[in-house]
Amino acid sequence: MSHYYKRAVKDILENRFQNLVTIITIAFSVLIVSAFTLFFYNAGNIINSWKQGIRIMVYLSEGITKAQQLDTKYRFAEIPGIQASRFISKQEALELLKQQLQRQSLLLGNLKENPLPDAFEITLKPSSQNYERLEFIAKRLENLPFVDEVEYGQRWMQGVSAVVNLISITGYAFGSLFLLASVFIVANTIRLVLFSRQEEIRIMKLVGATNRFIKTPFYIEALIQGILGSLLGLIFLYVVYLFIGTYFKWGITAKTVNICFLPYDVIFVIIISGMGVGMIGGAIALKQFLKS
Repeated sequence: MSHYYKRAVKDILENRFQNLVTIITIAFSVLIVSAFTLFFYNAGNIINSWKQGIRIMVYLSEGITKAQQLDTKYRFAEIPGIQASRFISKQEALELLKQQLQRQSLLLGNLKENPLPDAFEITLKPSSQNYERLEFIAKRLENLPFVDEVEYGQRWMQGVSAVVNLISITGYAFGSLFLLASVFIVANTIRLVLFSRQEEIRIMKLVGATNRFIKTPFYIEALIQGILGSLLGLIFLYVVYLFIGTYFKWGITAKTVNICFLPYDVIFVIIISGMGVGMIGGAIALKQFLKS
């Protein structure tokens, strides 16, 4: 094995430019894929934290009696996904509104009567805090007697889902293209090294060298390219992460946004993927060369 590693390192040093181009290409591919992964990881954490604050407001019909209010609350238990409910009277709602509009108190000072309805604030179970379940529960609530309107931020949820899906598709598309390009560049780099050593390989074949003995150093070379490219891409991403993290730390959004770097298991998967890109490219080059 020491011979294989020495041969691989020697080939890398002798073909510095081609190998540097390959490593940088793999680094860019890993950077793009891991950047989108980092975005989705943090976006998922932020959206999950937002989801914990999701509430469905059920506004009751005007003039509802105490018995009808209790009957409505009991009916909530028949709808799967609802965790708890809290009744908010129109007087309590007006007081909360006045507290929120302290600087605009004149807007409410001339009110002759309370225009707000009685309402229930619905808390959902964690498994039901997604758009599809929200839509289902909201429709069930709308069909209940004495319910006038149901509000849960439909447009906001639709907008967030659409943006995340669009970014997800774009990220996977660009990442796949760059990974595919990396495979071909690795294959071309290994192919150039093979052509530069074809006389040596022919002599090795004539003296009885097996395909395994010939191919192993090139597999190791491709593996080293994949590891170095992955590490370079992750290091660059970490530098960008530190810059963004510093901005959010000192920015006005620091209280609401907490940016985290990728966990160790995801970093490990990314490095393994980079190694896989190198190995696949090397395998393609070796198969074509030995076949010819």
